[in-house]
Formats: sequence, structure tokens, C-alpha cells
Amino acid sequence: MKFNSVKLLGWILGLSLAACSHNSGFKKASPAVQASTNMQLAIEYMKLGKMAPARDFMESALSQDPGSADVQMTAGMIYERLNDMTKAERAYSTGYRLAKDDPNIQNNYAGFLCRTGKQVAGEKLFLEVARSPLYQTPEVALVNAGVCSRSVGDLVDAEKHFKEAIAIRPNLPEAMLQLGNIEFDRGDAAPARDIVVKYLLVNPPTPEVLWLGFRAERKLGDSTAAAAYARRVQTEFPNSSQALMMRSGVDR
Repeated sequence: MKFNSVKLLGWILGLSLAACSHNSGFKKASPAVQASTNMQLAIEYMKLGKMAPARDFMESALSQDPGSADVQMTAGMIYERLNDMTKAERAYSTGYRLAKDDPNIQNNYAGFLCRTGKQVAGEKLFLEVARSPLYQTPEVALVNAGVCSRSVGDLVDAEKHFKEAIAIRPNLPEAMLQLGNIEFDRGDAAPARDIVVKYLLVNPPTPEVLWLGFRAERKLGDSTAAAAYARRVQTEFPNSSQALMMRSGVDR
């Protein structure tokens, strides 16, 4: 008989709690500990795409420790996956209110704002995160701010944030790719191609950067170089969406 690992974990947890409740030698776990356990189970179920049990475990965690910012932010993530945006907004905003000086909480909330049409507020909060002395990877927050700006067509601010990220961490893959895409979107295929070449010298290939190289070379009229990128996508990333687009004849 085969057991699903998460179901087995939940079954063992249930037995353990039942045993503890009947044994006076053990103390019942505190609500905060129970909430943490249920939150972790909810995350594991979500990773498996099993959203109904993920929601159930998460709601148990919320009832056990509603004052935990981590519990609230995780609930927001699960409700967002379920497309229950009213509950997602409530959970995210509650988590942020509970720990608004925690840059990790700020970063998560900023992402939610950017995904839900509040890009100005999201970008502003990402920049606050980047300036926080408590946040160890400000370049990540700057890239997030750039992505947020780019999502509403603000290429000037987006480019600024990506360059600031690279100033902190040269050759940062996501920032380099985003800058290359900005150049291409502006119609400047040559600098986009140059960024791809530099990227591949210092970072492992991804289907996204090879796709950009393919499109840039196509636009510049170098069919040989474009074909080389196309072969790499098909050979190294045959199951990627970029490979599928190539097989479908899409090159934009």
C-alpha cells in the first residue's frame, strides 16, 4: 500500500495528539505551536496542489493563533491561490499590520499589492524594504520594485531599480534578464542581444534568456545566431513554454 507523504504526516500527527490527550505525563501543545504545525501542513498540501485540505489546515491555524503575522500572511497566500481575494486581502493586511516593521512581511505584502492593481503602493513598499537595514538582500526588493513598475509600463523607473540591484550584486540574473527585455520592448535589439551574451557568460542558461536571445537575433536579421538559440531552447529546455512557442511558430 502506498501512502501520500502529507496524508501520512497528518495521520501520525493525529495519533500523536490523541495519545498526548490521554496521557497525563504530556502537556498539550500551546495554541501557537498547534497553529505553526497546521500552517506547515497547509503549506505542504498547497505545494501538492491540494487546496481544500490546505485551506482547512490554514483555517485551523488562524483560529488557534490569529495574532501571528506569519499565520496571517500564509493564509493570505493560500486564499489568493484559491482566488478568494476578499479573505486574501484581509489576511495579508492583518499580517502586515501585526508586523509592519518586519521587512520580510513588508516584502510579501508589497508583492500582493503589485499583483492586485496597487502597483504604486507596492513599489513604494518594496523600496522601503530595500532601504531596511534588517533586510539582507536589498537587491531582491529592488528587482521586485522594478517588476512592479514594469507591470504598469513604467520602463524608466523599472530600469532604474534593476540597475540599482545590479550595482549591489553585479550579474544578478533576474535584473539582467529584465533589463534585456526592457531594451527589446523599446525596439533596441542590439543592447538586448549584448545583455544575453553577458548573461550567459556569468550565469547558467534559462529558457527565458535564450528566448530573448532568439528574438533579438531574429530582429537583427542574424538567422544563424537565432537558430542556435532556438536549438538550445529545444535541446536544453524541451518542456518549457518557450520551446512550445517555438514549435507553434510564435516568435514574439
